[in-house]
Amino acid sequence: MQPKKPSTWKSIRNIFDQVHLYAGLISGLVVVAVCLSGTIYVYNTEIREFMDSELYYVKETGERKSADELKHSLEINNEADVIGLMWNEEADRSVQFTLKKSEEEGKGTTYYVNPYSGAILGNTSDKTQTTEFMGYMFSLHRWLLLDRIETPILESIGNRDLGRFINGVATLLFLLGVITGIVIWVPNKVKSWKQGLKIKWSGNWKRINHDLHNSLAFYSLIFLFIMSVTGPFWSYTWYREGWQKTWDTYQAPVTKADNTGKPKNEAIPELVAQVEEGTLSVLSLEDIMATTNEKLPYKGNIRLTLPSNASEPIGVSKYRTGFFARAGADQLTLSSSDLSITEANLFSDLPFRQQVGRSVKSLHIGDIFGQFSKFLWFVACLIATSLPITGTLIWWNKRKKKPSKKKPIEKRVAKMA
Repeated sequence: MQPKKPSTWKSIRNIFDQVHLYAGLISGLVVVAVCLSGTIYVYNTEIREFMDSELYYVKETGERKSADELKHSLEINNEADVIGLMWNEEADRSVQFTLKKSEEEGKGTTYYVNPYSGAILGNTSDKTQTTEFMGYMFSLHRWLLLDRIETPILESIGNRDLGRFINGVATLLFLLGVITGIVIWVPNKVKSWKQGLKIKWSGNWKRINHDLHNSLAFYSLIFLFIMSVTGPFWSYTWYREGWQKTWDTYQAPVTKADNTGKPKNEAIPELVAQVEEGTLSVLSLEDIMATTNEKLPYKGNIRLTLPSNASEPIGVSKYRTGFFARAGADQLTLSSSDLSITEANLFSDLPFRQQVGRSVKSLHIGDIFGQFSKFLWFVACLIATSLPITGTLIWWNKRKKKPSKKKPIEKRVAKMA
């Protein structure tokens, strides 16, 4: 009797099984480190606010000072200019002012300010244990802590770039594991789909481990795919540009000068206000926020970027707040001379493709729909952390299967005779 030939699907499935297995084994340790740190970093803001609550929360004592009063006081006491503001409308929250001295380089220093008393609660230059810990979590998630090593590991590439590259490879392998897992799971479980969605807690530990790997992966499938498909955005330039071109958000780098030495994309002189840099009038933060709230009449936090001279505009972003708050800020550009709106980029007005393309960070970290989606991403990250472990145990248990002790048919027949 000729042996039965394996079906075409079984051969294909075997290929996918091998790809799924080795993609998981190769990337396993890196995926565990990245997903574990990612699980914690999902609640980065909440952890910082809870542990360093004295910076973020205040007691309501009377009426809040106006943004202009706080700005004036800060500039006098610190001998610096306010270049940015994050205004939180909640009554028990502090507000943030970014100050920079005229001779200072960099982005300046952000101060946490009590809006009732004007007292400075702290600033971003102060390193707390929480900021140190979350810094390590971010470093582990993005660069596998290689950026913390001062001595170059390889001569041809910096430690941070090396960590980014390894992270990207592991993430792409994890994405491959997710895709092959779908192909393996669906045809295999389609006839007994109810069984494939359950965990048999009464079984032995091998059966429970197998069910945990398969069932939990299926439940978190969509979230795992989103996290892994957005991850390489920060690892590879080619992937980032490909993402942007796919979702119609790509902007070619601006070349500052052409062969003649003249800047390209230079604004038409007639359209530029002929105002000297030193004649910037005093800007009213209250008026800027009033203009913003009139254009964007919903509850939310406002971030302002103030210009250093009169020829530059004022940048405004407003973020929705709430449990189901949608990610994606609405952005306004205001004239420094009369606070008129010169440009409005509303997130809701963008085509769906561009909304997706510009939400890559929110899609990756899970705040696409506020606290609701954050919780889902947190659970999915926990599952993602466990998958390389449960998958390796499945592979190891199959390796350890002992060969059958049954005697060959010929010997049994001879003995019976």
